Order: sequence, then C-alpha cells, then structure tokens
Amino acid sequence: MTAKTRIPRKYQPKGFEIIFEDEHLIVGEKAPGLLSVGALWERQHTVHNLLNQYVRKGNSKSNKVVFVVHRLDQATSGLLIFAKSERVQQMLKDNWKEVAKTYYAVVHGRMERKAGEISSYLTEDEDYVMHSSMNSDQGKLAHTAFVVVKESARFSLLKINLLTGRKNQIRVHLADEGHPVVGDDKYNRSQSGAGPGHGKYPRLALHSQAIAFAHPVTKEPLLFETAIPEYFTKLLGV
Repeated sequence: MTAKTRIPRKYQPKGFEIIFEDEHLIVGEKAPGLLSVGALWERQHTVHNLLNQYVRKGNSKSNKVVFVVHRLDQATSGLLIFAKSERVQQMLKDNWKEVAKTYYAVVHGRMERKAGEISSYLTEDEDYVMHSSMNSDQGKLAHTAFVVVKESARFSLLKINLLTGRKNQIRVHLADEGHPVVGDDKYNRSQSGAGPGHGKYPRLALHSQAIAFAHPVTKEPLLFETAIPEYFTKLLGV
C-alpha cells in the first residue's frame, strides 16, 4: 500500500509534510534543518512538538501526543514514522530490523567501489561526535550497503540501504571511505566551510527516500517513497 490522500497544505505542520495518517501512525517528510526531537538548544521547533500540536487540533487542554519511533539528523531530510500510542511505538521498535530504509546521498569524488557494504563499530564521544573502529570493544556494530547510481567529475550519487540504525552512521561510513557526504562539515574535516549555513553547500546532501514495513496493527505492507531532492541532481549536473 502507498500513501493515502495527502492532507491539505494549510493543515500541515511547517517543515513536516504528512503523507500518511491513520489511527495508529503518522508518516511524513521532514525538511532539512528541522530537529526530529528536542535537543538541549531547542525544545519547541521540532517535528515531535509540531505533531503533538497537530494531533491536539488547537485544543490546549488535550493531552494527545505522538511517540517517537526513530530519528533523522537535523540536517538530513526525508521520511519519518511516528506512533500514536506507546503500544504501536513498541511494536515498531521490536520489529525495526524488518523495516527497509533507503537513503540517497551525494558524496565528494568518484568511488573506486561502485557497490558494496561498509561495516565498523561506532561509538560517541563527549562532544556528540561518532567515531569508527574495527575493534569490537569500541562501540556498536554498524552496516551500510551502497550502490553508485550516477557520477560526475566531482561527485557521486549513492543509493544506500541502512542495514543498522546507528547515529550518524551513513555520514561516518562514507567519510571512512574517503568520500564524505556533500555539506557535512562534522565528518568532512578537509572541507572548510562545506557545511550547512556556510554558503558553499547550502545543505547536507543526505535524504531518507523510501521506507517499507508491515503495518504494526493490520500487518498490511506499507511502502512510502519521496522524490530525490532537486539539489542532488543539480550537484551532478543532470
């Protein structure tokens, strides 16, 4: 099953386009720059808070809330799932390994390997930066599968299957390969001024493009897909 009729734009939370909603789930597309959930520096302007306001429909006395199933990095765009109850949230989390997650990214350079899998152990430091290691004592195992879809002289467009869901996983693994994501000043130390807000690259070129899973209650197969951002194809000149 694909998305139902889209909700009129005037009712959409700004920065999060809802593409599917029923009594159990909300699925939508997050804009780059919007936090999925609250952080130390921002509590209000997040997808989670916007959806809490949305399900309350202007009723300040309502105690309705949505429940976080997974997250996207603030700079990453694309599909997110929220549950309308703790029971459905837990059902989705319990079966998260069965959820197929497809991303697209534009990276610097032309990759020597045109397809493959990147694996390492990831751990987070006190500055919230993830580090990669081949030592099993240093972090949690992460797997990222990729295929090169298009190339130009300077960039490559990759289709990525996220086989595990560690924080910043795709960004760290592609930097490990020597081909960091365009616009990633957190893991691409060689690109001075390359990150979002620095002018050279206006956004991180990473997008959660498709997600497929069985509805946790009805068991109906669900598939949601979004367009690859126009910015990605402009980078490659196609």
